[in-house]
Amino acid sequence: MDIHSQLTIICQSGTATLIDSEKAVELYGINTFGQPQRFAGAIKVFEESVIPQLLKLANTAGFKLHPVSTNNNWGYGSILVNKDPVYLLDLSPLNSITPTNKQLGLITIGPGVTQQQLHDYLVEENWPHMVPVTGAGPSCSLLSNALERGYGITPYTDHFYACNALKAYLPHPELCEQKLSSAVSALDQSGNDFIDKTFKWGLGPYIDGLFTQSNLGVVTEMTLRLAKKPSSFSAFYIQIFEGDDFAEAVSFIRDLLESQSGMVGSINLMDKRRLVSMTCENPNLDKNPIEPLSDEQVNKLAASKRLPEWMIVGSIYGEKPVVNFVKKYIKQKGKKLGRILFSDSWLLKFAHQFVRLPMNFVPAFKDVKGQLTSLKEGIDIMLGEPNQVALPLPYWRNKTTQGKKSRPLDPAAENCGLLWYAPLLPMDPDALKQFVSFVRSTMLQYGLDPLITFTNLKHDCIDSTVPLVFNKQSEEDEIKAFNCLHELITEGCKQGFVPYRLPIHEQQQLDKTSAFWQTINIIKNAVDPNNILSPGKYDSQ
Repeated sequence: MDIHSQLTIICQSGTATLIDSEKAVELYGINTFGQPQRFAGAIKVFEESVIPQLLKLANTAGFKLHPVSTNNNWGYGSILVNKDPVYLLDLSPLNSITPTNKQLGLITIGPGVTQQQLHDYLVEENWPHMVPVTGAGPSCSLLSNALERGYGITPYTDHFYACNALKAYLPHPELCEQKLSSAVSALDQSGNDFIDKTFKWGLGPYIDGLFTQSNLGVVTEMTLRLAKKPSSFSAFYIQIFEGDDFAEAVSFIRDLLESQSGMVGSINLMDKRRLVSMTCENPNLDKNPIEPLSDEQVNKLAASKRLPEWMIVGSIYGEKPVVNFVKKYIKQKGKKLGRILFSDSWLLKFAHQFVRLPMNFVPAFKDVKGQLTSLKEGIDIMLGEPNQVALPLPYWRNKTTQGKKSRPLDPAAENCGLLWYAPLLPMDPDALKQFVSFVRSTMLQYGLDPLITFTNLKHDCIDSTVPLVFNKQSEEDEIKAFNCLHELITEGCKQGFVPYRLPIHEQQQLDKTSAFWQTINIIKNAVDPNNILSPGKYDSQ
């Protein structure tokens, strides 16, 4: 009996639906970086109980499984299709939300739970907590973001660190029919499994981390510790109009994160080109090929919107006296950098009331209203409310579709070209200056717009998220984007700019001879001897 027939028998019970190859490519193969990926088929899972059966059959029949949650890993991708049959395992219907403890902010979710679904649940059930949102938007999976070791700007910035417990199925033929949980969970005879969901590190060797950025198991459950909504909050914005003040801005951010730790969330530092891409339409869309904005264009667009050379954006959480104290600190320490605004200031409050007036027929008023709307959406993100404020970015070079937030956006389905370069950097002004120069010169060489954001997670660690946005309708532009990304990664590593996350194609370029990757190879062979689960994803092959 062939593979498809055997899968059909398993799915007849109603626990899953088998989707043929052509339909699977249509539903799941579209991406932001190349041709649609092709699968032998897809399996949409409705009941967790079918997963062990599928793993067991994959071991005996010799096909591969690739689990996804919402399949919205835009700009990174995670599927490598090789000569063996690959079936995509769609876990999006597994979207249960279980309240572990409302008072403590502990909640257990399935892989299909999106940012918006959790937000709606918290509102309906009156939980005073925030969703660990990201800029990826309302339709993206929380569990998958944590497993990719993603982060956000809310108080619990490190999303996997906020994961207290998880449960998974291993691909090993002798273990795949048992759900793996921690030693604490196995010892607990109370029947409620509560202790395991309150203590991240468990008992004995800590193995939950092996399921992050890996292909070692199918995670079906995760318990998150949610941050409570603060009694007082203020976002802060520092507009730096002098490029020479960049080093002082970096030092300010470092000192602020160190001295006000626990009260200030992560801080973003964005350059002028990135701000222009957020507030303006691309004036070069009619050119073929699309060219990066010239310095003259950048300066003209920035002047029309009163955009600075650099913008610091951060958030303050706590009791009102604490928030006021941090605001005072920011005013004292940051006043030399440029103009400082706080979201709870009378000026911004008045502006938000003013733009409610019916004056859209005035072009300048409409422009200000758009900027203030984006500002409000940014504040909502800081308070754990998912929205699409960052999703227009992939549309920057899309000739056919604009990224209008008035409708649900889907960069892959709407043919946007996007890859991510996400290196970790030292919190050092000179190193960051060197990085800015390196990124700008390299990307302009390949005809791409260098849009730079620094996300300052701690006082000693920075991640930069640099989008490579390209015209996906042009094969030449696509090749340039891939070549540019490869050069950024390889040359950046030589300068100490090391990625914390890689698109699937770049994972294949890693030197796998180190002790680290050889250790991963030993673990992979032990857990998945037949290599049935997501081959090529962060492994030694």
